[in-house]
Amino acid sequence: MTFPTPSFPSTRMRRVRRAPWLRALTAESILTPADLIWPVFVVEGSGVREQVTSMPGVERLSIDLLVKAVADASALGIPAIALFPFIEPGRKTPDAAEAWNAENLVCRAVQAIKASSPEIGVMCDVALDPFNSDGHDGLVKGGIILNDETIECLVRQAVCQANAGCDIIAPSDMMDGRIAALRKGLDENGHTDVAIMSYAAKYASGFYGPFRDAVGSGGALQGDKKTYQMNPGNSDEAMREVSLDISEGADMVMVKPGLPYLDVVRRVKDTFAMPTFAYNVSGEYAMLRGAGDAGWLDYNTVMMEMLVSFKRAGCDGVLTYHAVDAAKLLNG
Repeated sequence: MTFPTPSFPSTRMRRVRRAPWLRALTAESILTPADLIWPVFVVEGSGVREQVTSMPGVERLSIDLLVKAVADASALGIPAIALFPFIEPGRKTPDAAEAWNAENLVCRAVQAIKASSPEIGVMCDVALDPFNSDGHDGLVKGGIILNDETIECLVRQAVCQANAGCDIIAPSDMMDGRIAALRKGLDENGHTDVAIMSYAAKYASGFYGPFRDAVGSGGALQGDKKTYQMNPGNSDEAMREVSLDISEGADMVMVKPGLPYLDVVRRVKDTFAMPTFAYNVSGEYAMLRGAGDAGWLDYNTVMMEMLVSFKRAGCDGVLTYHAVDAAKLLNG
């Protein structure tokens, strides 16, 4: 699109930049705490606080401490958290059965959070990698990740999480056909109001390493995830993935990782006009936070610049480990 613009000196682009109030008045992309979803890690025990070494400033928290942290986040205006568990190795099995144990760590954490802070949304990851002794998102047989058999497990996991009080089911597994199966399973079990945010375009990325440290799946992982996560060189394929998930009943869609795939975010938003999210993943966080801690970058400045870039690219919201830091700045 071409816009007729009078030339200089009639047009002086700096006019609207000369004062803070003018810059605010003419800002095209606005970031607020309501745009942020905070991923958190829960661990067994009481009074437990464990630093994730590859993610400075990020901790695994036992349920009692997590409940307080979530309440504080809610007070900052953060509308939702995304919950991820650190499962003890002894509870990990090839069939990942702990994933649909009604008394598992995720379910107990959801119940405690909703009892303490019912106003905040709780999103639960649906994938088997935290519970699978192979470290994969699906069941493994003879080195092959099984699609249809995995979906049956994912439905049981999602229903279990919904029974505990989860508001949003977020399947990150990338199995074909899982959105339709999850929607059907939730509806048949009385959870028609539980939303699905699909990890619709999830790439096989090197930026996930610190997250795997945080949930304890990295050391168990055998091989890679390239047979079910997307090729980083593909953008048209992402459109097909998103289209399929929408047709199967996804309420919201996500692109993951975030920063290296902002072009995909833009295409998704322009093509489907759906609620569109991106996951500002662990590796992206670690790079920025590490550079900030080393004094190579001004952490607060580049953090806010980066988060605004997600909004500019078309995101309705961002999953980010920077959520609390950003919300504090936005609240002054």
